[in-house]
Amino acid sequence: MILDLTAPSTVVAPLLLGSTLEVGDVTLRITEVEAYLGERDPGSHAFRGETRRNAVMFGPPGHIYAYFTYGMHVCANIVCSPPGEATAVLLRAGEVISGRELARSRRTTSREDADLARGPARLCVALGITLADDGAKLGAGRFALTPRDSPLRADEIRSGPRTGVAGPGGSEDYSWRFWIDGDPTVSPYRRATARRRP
Repeated sequence: MILDLTAPSTVVAPLLLGSTLEVGDVTLRITEVEAYLGERDPGSHAFRGETRRNAVMFGPPGHIYAYFTYGMHVCANIVCSPPGEATAVLLRAGEVISGRELARSRRTTSREDADLARGPARLCVALGITLADDGAKLGAGRFALTPRDSPLRADEIRSGPRTGVAGPGGSEDYSWRFWIDGDPTVSPYRRATARRRP
């Protein structure tokens, strides 16, 4: 299967399921993703336009957009669409299929292999992705993305609201979280709660 990363993230996201992402000596089978549609999407980092933090999203597709969240975690996205459109797919979870010992040494709190990359921050730790990888190009250096030979069947894919996104960008109208049905590495869904000001 040829994966066209110039397509919008909502098209690319379900096609990424079952693909493998190799980062150095660890390879992951992608089992859960979320799509973000740039300046049209209230849940996207690019909603209010280009900044120093999100500049990679506005560049060419096929690059990694890595960002720091909650003051402690790194998350990673694959940039999609032509330059300027800033759509991206958040890598939420996966199964480590090679380099497990290295992934385990990085994720020492995981009690089982299914938990090594269950969640976007854990995924980055297991793969060794850091903020220094922001802007890295797929197919160059440490990163290699290999699509499945053929897409998963429609009945193997589930979709629903994105995790932890409050407000309009997290409503049922934005069911842009996609995952492989029944896969044990998929992260638990957590509905966002609006923050109250003191």
